[in-house]
Amino acid sequence: MKSLCLHKVPFDIGTASPEKMSAYMDSLPKESIDTINWESFSYKPEVQFAVAYDEKHILLKYYVREEVIRARFTEDNAPVWQDSCVEFFVSPADDGIYYNFEINCIGTCLAEKGLSRSPREKLQPNVIEKIRRYPSLGVAPFEEKTGDFSWDLMVAIPVEAFVDHNIETLSEKTFRANFYKCGDELSRPHYLSWNPIDTPEPDFHRPEYFGEIRFC
Repeated sequence: MKSLCLHKVPFDIGTASPEKMSAYMDSLPKESIDTINWESFSYKPEVQFAVAYDEKHILLKYYVREEVIRARFTEDNAPVWQDSCVEFFVSPADDGIYYNFEINCIGTCLAEKGLSRSPREKLQPNVIEKIRRYPSLGVAPFEEKTGDFSWDLMVAIPVEAFVDHNIETLSEKTFRANFYKCGDELSRPHYLSWNPIDTPEPDFHRPEYFGEIRFC
């Protein structure tokens, strides 16, 4: 099981400018999302991420280079995993509940909670709108393109998004989590993970394979 000690940012994520946050994230060490868990999906985009926090937010930045991109969905809680998509699944406690934050390359977010793949409960729009998203590709939708594309996405997730957990501060907490890159309906579908998953078929909803993130 992989483990990460998260950097605490020297500023307030809630009020910092995107430029300040982005520059800080660019300065951090990067982790790779590079595990091919299923041989029938062998395409491997180049994907890295940096993650940090303050008392009330998790700050993520994904860095992606891939040959095929698509961003069809613009409404939150749409099936964004079908597009060029990065994902963060996280369990804040030992009660079995985990959250999935799935965001396509133009910043459209699907956010859910639950104990397993089914049933899942979508987070309410007034919660999702608090998740700040900064996609380098802008927010306009587009159909599939092929070539050589590099894009990044920065996401600030407030503790209020963990609606079933009363988190007053992130400091010194330990969560379990995994980070993913997928594109289910692209011409080159793929399912990459940070921490390996040992299942016969693609399935990201497997908290038993989450790694560990520590708010040091």
